[in-house]
Amino acid sequence: MHNINLFAKTVLSISVCCISTVGLAATEVHSAHASSAEIATIAAQADTQSHQSHQSHQSHQSHQSHQSHQSHQSHQSHQSHQSDSSVQESQSHDHRKEHGAQVYAVSTLDTQWQVNDHAEGVLKSKLQTRIGTDENKLFVKIHSDKQESQATEYDAKLLYSRMISDFWDVQAGVRYRHEVNQQEHQTDREDKFDAVFGLHGLAPYFFETDAYFYLGEDQYAALSLETTRDLLLTQKLIAQPYLDVDVILQDDAKYAKKTGLNRAAVGVEMRYEISKNIMPYISAGYEYTKGDQHTDWQSATDSEQSGLYAIGLRFRF
Repeated sequence: MHNINLFAKTVLSISVCCISTVGLAATEVHSAHASSAEIATIAAQADTQSHQSHQSHQSHQSHQSHQSHQSHQSHQSHQSHQSDSSVQESQSHDHRKEHGAQVYAVSTLDTQWQVNDHAEGVLKSKLQTRIGTDENKLFVKIHSDKQESQATEYDAKLLYSRMISDFWDVQAGVRYRHEVNQQEHQTDREDKFDAVFGLHGLAPYFFETDAYFYLGEDQYAALSLETTRDLLLTQKLIAQPYLDVDVILQDDAKYAKKTGLNRAAVGVEMRYEISKNIMPYISAGYEYTKGDQHTDWQSATDSEQSGLYAIGLRFRF
């Protein structure tokens, strides 16, 4: 009986041990499965985070690339717009106005005392004013002659000047003449108006030239030419050859001049420029005059030739 009880206890102890072992194994297996699941879950989360990070990086790179592309396109568009604007401004901008639209005024006053070979003296004065731009100018020219013991003769021109090339202006305007005719027993004065057309500019070899054509009352038609050239001897001392020619084409006035080459003067002026505003000078030259034609109011006169000698002072302001 005692052996049976001992055997039963032994079997029961073995059974309890087996059951405990099996339960412990099952618990370890369950723990291993749980650990594997957790590891798999963590790995999946890590992979998901890695994928999201990669997508975020790609999205950021794409966004940056898109922004860079848009910035580049915007910059190119801005440059293109600026270029187009510059081209349009260049096309619409008249560069001549940078230099040609400035209004300026220059006046020259010239006074000289002139005598000829017969010791006949005359006080000559000239005033020239020009105002305007390089392209459009207004000229005022006044010339007076006061011979000894005679009244003053003078003429005045008002001319509009338009630039037609780099060196030439075409001019048009009107001239007023006040002439004094000294007869044996009386002095007659006449006031006349002429239309003026001409050219003003710089001829080849730097000859400053004024050429005019006149049309007036009493079938008056005439040409005039004045040309000069500066020859610098020093920076202050300047020689200026000159040529003045008057041609009468037709004149039916009471005190008409002979037609053809009515007057010609050629000579040299020597001036010293104290400054660009004050210029004293002396001159010597030769003059030919054809004289007056015979009319009911005057007798014909012969042509004359004489030397001319002058001293003068010129102001520019």
